[in-house]
Amino acid sequence: MSDSRGHDGRNSQQGQDSQDSHDDAAQRSHHAHAPVPGHGHGHGHGHGHGDGWADFDWESLLPLLVGEAELFSGAYREAAAWIGEQRPADEVRRILDIGSGPGVVTCLLAQAFPQAEVVAVDGNRALLGHALARAERLGLADRVRTIEVELPEGFGLLGEADVIWAGNSLHHLGDQRAALAGFAGLLRPGGTVALAEGGLPTRRLPRDIGMGQPGLEARMDVLVDERFALMRAELPDAKEETEDWGALLTSVGLTSPATRSFLVDFPAPLDPAVREQVVSTFIRNSETVGEALSPEDAAVLRRLVDPADEAGLARRPDVFFLAARSIHTARRAA
Repeated sequence: MSDSRGHDGRNSQQGQDSQDSHDDAAQRSHHAHAPVPGHGHGHGHGHGHGDGWADFDWESLLPLLVGEAELFSGAYREAAAWIGEQRPADEVRRILDIGSGPGVVTCLLAQAFPQAEVVAVDGNRALLGHALARAERLGLADRVRTIEVELPEGFGLLGEADVIWAGNSLHHLGDQRAALAGFAGLLRPGGTVALAEGGLPTRRLPRDIGMGQPGLEARMDVLVDERFALMRAELPDAKEETEDWGALLTSVGLTSPATRSFLVDFPAPLDPAVREQVVSTFIRNSETVGEALSPEDAAVLRRLVDPADEAGLARRPDVFFLAARSIHTARRAA
C-alpha cells in the first residue's frame, strides 16, 4: 500500500504509517472485504470453520487479507501501544496472534513489543508462509514463529503467553466462551487477552451517491450481517452469546476489562492504493450479496464496480474510507 500521509492528520491512521506497512502495494486491493464469504470484516482463518471452511481457498484472498490489514495498520499499531501501557513492555516475552492470516498484525506486534517472541497461529499453511516471509522482509524473522493448528482442538499446542491477540478470529469458533476460557488458561500471571471484535460499519460512499435510492451501503451491510449470522450458526458447537465482550472476558476469570475504539480515516480524494482496496471490497461484496439486492440496487452496484463508468468507484471523486475498530482487553491476575 502506498503511503497515505498526503492526507493531513484527519485521524489515528495517518500520522505515522511506516513504509513497512505498505510493502505489498501491488496486492492492495485486505483484510479487504469479505475475506470470509459474505462478511465484511477482516478475519483470522482456519479455525474450526466446519464443513467447507477448512478447505476454503484463503490464499486466493491474500490481496484482500493483506490490503485491509494494512488499511487498519495505524489503528492496530495504536491498539498495541495501548495494550503495552497496561504493563511494562519488557515483561511481554511471548505473544500469540490467533488467526494471524498472512501476518500483517503479527509483524506489527513484533515491532510494538521488541523483547517478545510473536507466534502466528493459523490453520492455513500457505498464509503462515506469507507471515514468515513478511517477517523476513521486515527484519523480524528472529522473533516471529508460526504454529499451524486448528482451534479449539489445538489449544494444548500453543503454550503460555503474556499477550493473546485475537483479531476478528474469535467469532470463527462456535463456542466463543469456551475459546476465551482456553485463552485465559494460556495466560501467564498478569497477561492480557485482546480481542478485536466489533466497532462501526465501514463507510466508503456518501449516503446519496446520485443514482438509485440513497443508503445502498447500509442495505448491503444488512445482507452481509445476515450471511455472517448464517456462518456463525453453521459452526461446530455454535452457541449464541450476547456480544458483551467485557462480560464474556470476566466470565472466564479474567479481570480489569477495558475497551477502546480506534479510528481509520482516509478522506477523499483517496490515495490510488486505498481506492483500489475499496473497489476490491465492492467487487467481493457484489459476488457474495449482489443477488440478494433489489434490481435497482443491483444495477447501481454494477455501475459502481465498472471501471469504465464515470460514476463508478474507480473514477468518482467522493469515495473515502472511514471505520472504527474496537479492541476489548482483560487480564489474568498477577
